[in-house]
Amino acid sequence: MSQGLRSLLACGTRLWLDSVAPELVRQARADGATGATSNPIIIADLIKSGRYSELLLELIQQGLSDEAIAWRLADELVSDAERVFLPVWRESGGDDGYVSFEIDPLLEDPGQGLSHAARVARYIAMGQQWSAGHPNRLIKVPATPAGLDALEELAAAGVPLNVTLLFTPRQYRAARDAVWRGARRLTNLDRFKSVYSIFVSRLDSYTRQHVRQLSAAAQGEVGVLNAKRIWAENTAFWREHRTPLSQQIVFASTGTKDPADRPWKYVEALAGSDVQTNPPATNEAAKSSGLDFSRQVDRLPDQAIQDEIDRLVDMQQLEDVLMREGVEKFVRPQKELLQLIAQQRRSLLART
Repeated sequence: MSQGLRSLLACGTRLWLDSVAPELVRQARADGATGATSNPIIIADLIKSGRYSELLLELIQQGLSDEAIAWRLADELVSDAERVFLPVWRESGGDDGYVSFEIDPLLEDPGQGLSHAARVARYIAMGQQWSAGHPNRLIKVPATPAGLDALEELAAAGVPLNVTLLFTPRQYRAARDAVWRGARRLTNLDRFKSVYSIFVSRLDSYTRQHVRQLSAAAQGEVGVLNAKRIWAENTAFWREHRTPLSQQIVFASTGTKDPADRPWKYVEALAGSDVQTNPPATNEAAKSSGLDFSRQVDRLPDQAIQDEIDRLVDMQQLEDVLMREGVEKFVRPQKELLQLIAQQRRSLLART
């Protein structure tokens, strides 16, 4: 393990990989990662690599639909990653070693014509379905209106949760409170586990486009400040509402978007506690940085920068814009995955 990653882990960060590609999972585990997460883009990239062509053909010949094939592939890849991290889950008593599994993004597609109530019901049913029999699987639920309204019932059913597409404190509180209401309906909290994925770099992309009046000192600091404030609030909440397992923040969207930024900018700024789910390239940059990472997660920017951000950044407007973009980025990759499988179907059948 490189000194960069060794120091990151030593200062208190848990490292999860933002991929379930088998070779990347194995490498990440060797580097000290203790979990992983999946999404349709990752599954599509693995299909494009050609290494799953035989399995695809087998599933096609079984008569499975494109949608059913997508779910079988996701389930298999996530299950493989779960086996890699299962020893971590056991050694930590169920506090770490998780792999996140994304619920159907097409539930948020307006073209599906689903009512709010139907979406909520599908999140609950699918969350229970894909969680069953997988002790170290987290079910990813987006912080959309329907996703938020499904959280209480999912938590009450004992489903370990990763609430994703979180951008603001308002969303975080709504998610956390719903999960906690559900958790209190459990007979015991021994296996109650939830994490809250706070997106970081997308906030700085937003302010560069929409809040250009920020000073050079404040521009690029919004994502980190927001994440640190939510981390502090989450830490304080669970200190008052103690549970056998930790209920943590996952710092997500940690890859930099601005070419002028150091590629390990967010890794460094958020080091010291909870979980970072980093893209493979970001982990590689941290490994090769030569830095000794130290605890920074509870060190806020200068008060003048905080005051400027609070004065100029309308967090409700930020949430509205990023959620619109986030839902589109949530839905589109699933559609593209299904289109890719359909293309592979035609190509593979043409060869047989």
